[in-house]
Amino acid sequence: MRLFRKSMCIPLAAALITGASAFGAWANEELQKLSSDPRNWAMPTGDYANTRYSKLNQINKDNAKNLQAKWTFSTGVLRGHEGGPLVIGDVMYVHTPFPNIVYALDLNNDGKILWKYEPKQDPNVIPIMCCDTVNRGVAYGDGKIFLNQADTTLVALDAKTGKVVWSVQNGEAIDGSKAESGTSAPVVVKDKVLVGISGAEFGVRGFLAAYNIKDGTLAWKAYSTGPDKDMLVDPAKTTSLGKPIGPDSSLASWEGEQWKSGGGTTWGWYSYDPKLNLIYYGTANPSTWNPVQRPGDNRWSMAIFARDPDTGMAKWVYQMTPHDEWDYDGVNEMILVDGMDIGGKKHDVLVHFDRNGFAYTMDRATGDLLVAKKFDPAVNWATEIDMDRNSPTFGRPKVNPKFSPQTNGEDVNTAGICPAALGTKDQQPATYSPKTGLFYVPTNHVCMDYEPYRVSYTAGQPYVGATVSMFPAANSHGGMGNFIAWDAAKGEIVWSKPELFSVWSGALSTDGDVVFYGTLEGYIKAVDKDGNELYKFKTPSGIIGNINTYEHNGKQYVAVLSGVGGWAGIGLAGGLLSPENAAAWHGAVDQGRAQGDQAQVIGTAGLGAVGGYAGLAQYTALGGQLTVFGLPD
Repeated sequence: MRLFRKSMCIPLAAALITGASAFGAWANEELQKLSSDPRNWAMPTGDYANTRYSKLNQINKDNAKNLQAKWTFSTGVLRGHEGGPLVIGDVMYVHTPFPNIVYALDLNNDGKILWKYEPKQDPNVIPIMCCDTVNRGVAYGDGKIFLNQADTTLVALDAKTGKVVWSVQNGEAIDGSKAESGTSAPVVVKDKVLVGISGAEFGVRGFLAAYNIKDGTLAWKAYSTGPDKDMLVDPAKTTSLGKPIGPDSSLASWEGEQWKSGGGTTWGWYSYDPKLNLIYYGTANPSTWNPVQRPGDNRWSMAIFARDPDTGMAKWVYQMTPHDEWDYDGVNEMILVDGMDIGGKKHDVLVHFDRNGFAYTMDRATGDLLVAKKFDPAVNWATEIDMDRNSPTFGRPKVNPKFSPQTNGEDVNTAGICPAALGTKDQQPATYSPKTGLFYVPTNHVCMDYEPYRVSYTAGQPYVGATVSMFPAANSHGGMGNFIAWDAAKGEIVWSKPELFSVWSGALSTDGDVVFYGTLEGYIKAVDKDGNELYKFKTPSGIIGNINTYEHNGKQYVAVLSGVGGWAGIGLAGGLLSPENAAAWHGAVDQGRAQGDQAQVIGTAGLGAVGGYAGLAQYTALGGQLTVFGLPD
């Protein structure tokens, strides 16, 4: 079996056969070498900085119009396909939603299946996965493929054979009734593999864990909420906006022991700065969705953490949405950019497009907040982020009471909140091009009605406490999405391309001056740096996967998984749509949807998403397929 191309034999072969000595030093170096070679796609996000940018330029703005589908592969699973394949040398690694099958495909032999891993999992995990049975991908390191299974088993597979090297239970097993699940892609940093946890809608207490890559033993575990020792924070040294967080910063922000079922899960993306030796990730919503039941800021849900990957200790933390009232999870990716000029001063920054509709540019060494602006003009729950450094509320959003479920109270429907609970952007990753200095961002242009109600916590049962319905933003283009270009130094939209549905795919930018993204109807689209469409092709199912690119035998290819699902596509994926609902939604779109209130005819299934996205049934169907594109021979 050929695992790597001849030109890569030395670095990759060495990585596969090197012994445990020098282990801690080379595990990170191996991935850095692999990811710095643009012929590979060695990490789920392309690189440690999460830029999703490729230096390949054989496919460019002049010839992208000539792209054609080169080959396809059916995954055999008909649910939402998030994430994307890895490409290391001559092998492509493809994953699926539950049951979380992993395939190794031989790129030298028409995608022949080299090995297949299909875990045996308790199907009772399916009903506790809130927003489809998705998985965001596998990771590579030390000759192993790492899979975070739905049942929270972290498994290390031999990259050459697919045999299990080790496995460990990251969360509590299904029969433990905690309703913990696994959906995120792991990340390998140095001699550790990091993995989060899902399940805030069931009152799961979030954490990030690090396992030793050699044998799967636990290195450290950092909770999002609770006592300082559980969170791996130092009250005197861990800072927030430049000030020490102080003792028991989390405990003081919850009523009683609500932090024990407080959410703050960690199911998004993780980035790493080797120079600062810091990892960055976000935490999810607090539980329950009823804000009246949990007074306080509910720290540290809805927050960005910067941690030392060796020890897990937090250097700094910043809470974007204190006392969340809208389910604006903060798990979206942190994109790392060096030397960004902000106000005449250079900063090494992280850029984060939050569910709450604000894009944050921060100094990633200190956690200093530099820019915070709306990246969709429809956002109305807050007027702005307080950027006055002398203000006691510096860094906090200025909440509009009209759109505050906390202010309006339980059993009261707060109408017209923008964005909806799925955010101006959910987990679908943006991309950054160093050539243009711009970020290209898939977004949701969706609003909601939100009615909180009292709910009791029972382990293993849904802990939501709100009724939600979603619909397109009023007085706009009538669709539910935009693909935008963003200037993170200024906090400005450079251009915006409307889409009928949310843009739920991960984007890709390249040195060929092409930006790729996918749509819920199933189109893969290529645009130039100004947003002009160069190419589109409709795949068999809606695209919620992340587009990547690689080179094989001297030719550049673009790959994407299609398979409608995820939160936006849960109606189709979960069989929740009826033809009547789809027709009602489509008729409202055809009428121009001047106000958006017609969308409430559908109901609130699927945590509010089914109604707004019922029209998908008229554009696409279930699927599970990899499609690979290239230029004509």
